[in-house]
Formats: sequence, C-alpha cells, structure tokens
Amino acid sequence: MFCFIKILYLFDSYKNSFNLSVVYKSNYLLFIIPALIWGSTWYIIKFQLGNVDPIVSVSYRFGLAGMLLLGYSKIRSFPLKFTKHQHLLIALQGILLFGANYWLVYISELYLSSGLVAVAFSTLVFMNIFFGALFLGEKIKKNIIIGAVFGLLGTVLIYQSEFRRIDFTDDQVKGLIFCICSIIFASLGNITSAYNQRKFKLPVLQTNGFGMVYGSMAMFIIAVLSGKTINFDTSTSYVFSLIYLALFGSIIAFTAYLTLVGKIGAGKAAYTIVIIPVIALTISTIFEGYTPDVYAFIGMFLIVIGNVLALKNKK
Repeated sequence: MFCFIKILYLFDSYKNSFNLSVVYKSNYLLFIIPALIWGSTWYIIKFQLGNVDPIVSVSYRFGLAGMLLLGYSKIRSFPLKFTKHQHLLIALQGILLFGANYWLVYISELYLSSGLVAVAFSTLVFMNIFFGALFLGEKIKKNIIIGAVFGLLGTVLIYQSEFRRIDFTDDQVKGLIFCICSIIFASLGNITSAYNQRKFKLPVLQTNGFGMVYGSMAMFIIAVLSGKTINFDTSTSYVFSLIYLALFGSIIAFTAYLTLVGKIGAGKAAYTIVIIPVIALTISTIFEGYTPDVYAFIGMFLIVIGNVLALKNKK
C-alpha cells in the first residue's frame, strides 16, 4: 500500500510541470475523467466476480481506496481533523455512496442484466434533481429535465433488446427493487457530499478517504453478521482489477465527480452516469466483440444531444 501512496505523492509533486490544478478547475475535465473511468469499470468488474462474495469485494475496494487517500493526505499534510458532527456526515456519505449503493448494485445484477441496471442508473439524473431541490434548494431547470429525458431515451434504445426479454418474474421484480434502492442511496450520497462541501467547506479528498473507510467497514460488518465467507482471490486478474477499481474507479473518479457535484450541482454532474453506456459499449466493441446495431447508434446520438442540452451554459 505504501508503494501506491508514494506513487500518488510523486504524481502530485510534478503537478507544476503540467499544471494539475487546471484539472480541478475545469468542469469539462471533471466531467470527462469519471465518465471515461466508470465507463471502463463495467468491463473491469467482471474480474471481481466469482470466488469472493460481492459485498466482501466492495469492502476490499473502498477499504483500500480509503486508506490510500488518507495515507496520501497525511504525507501531503492535508488537514484530517474534523468534528464529531462532521464525521457523522462523512460516515453517512460513505455508507450511502461507497457502501450500500454498490452492494445493492451487485445484488440487483444477480437478477437483472448489467444492461438493464445501466438503464435504471440513468435515472440518477432525475433523482439528483429531485433530492437537490428538496434538500439543497437547487432550482429545477428546464434544459436539465429535457436533457435527462433525451439521455434516458438514448440509454433505453441502446439496451432495447434486453427490454424485450423482460417478463417481470419474481426474481426480476426483486432485482428491480434492489436497483431502485441502490439509485436512491447513490443519489442521497451525492446530495450529502454536496451538502458537506457547501455547508462546512469540507475538502473532497479527505472526506472521500474517511467516507470510503466508513463505507468499507459497514459492508464488512454486514458481511460478517450475514455469514458471508471472508476470503481473498490471489489470482492476477482479481488483484489487478481490485487495484484498478480502487485507484482509478474510486479515488480518481470519485474525487473528480464529487468535486464537480460541489461546483455545478448534483443534477448536472449526474450526466457523467448517463454517458457511461456509450463509453462502456465502445470498450465492449473493442474487447468483447460487441457489434452495435442501428438502435445503439441512435441511442448514443440521443445521449450526446441530452448532455449538450443539460450542460449548456447560457452565460
């Protein structure tokens, strides 16, 4: 673990060479970074499934990511002291966003295809708009709603073949319920992060570190109490996919995404989730031999149009 902390430190030490601060000032880069990374994680997660129970893998992923972030913050002398009340809010964010959300996603995929789960997650935009207005007083803008509708329609078209196989059996209904609950937890985690940044000016990096550790601990406790087998897969594919998901899928992607949430609001930031299917399909085409049909191309076009409409800045 120390080696990875050292890598992060060395990476940051060269920031003046290429002006790394620009990344965190540019909304475009903050949007592109998590979209590209999370678009690839749909493929990488496959290497985590098999010998280790999903909830245990989730605990490993965010436990590793959280310790790396906190270790990096310690080396860089970033402030790590927060009040008990702030720690409770950070823990809430962590359990919602880095724990329960991912656990329920894995459970839902036991009953639903990953395509249907991706379609369902595109509704995160609407959830963030609703909860943002309810808890943060954010204004509901027409262009965001219209863009969200385009994005949802595009995602449905991409996975239209999977919709044809829905017969609403008990297992599918069960999977849908788990998926909806996961989206709600993810959205509430987004809103909690935005609240922590706006109300207390809490730094994203350190709160993500503590939040990931809290989320990991919560999932590990649930795994033990529910009688799950606590084991580890030493295969190269599992270890390297775990490192990728922790370093890129958790640390880098969530730092960029939650920074964006604090800057432009949870509703607009959620469009990183909407565009992920386009990236995931591109990766699937390259590595898995997927051949997109006309519906997929139309769907991708609608998603791009939706993003342009939703993220358009009138100023």
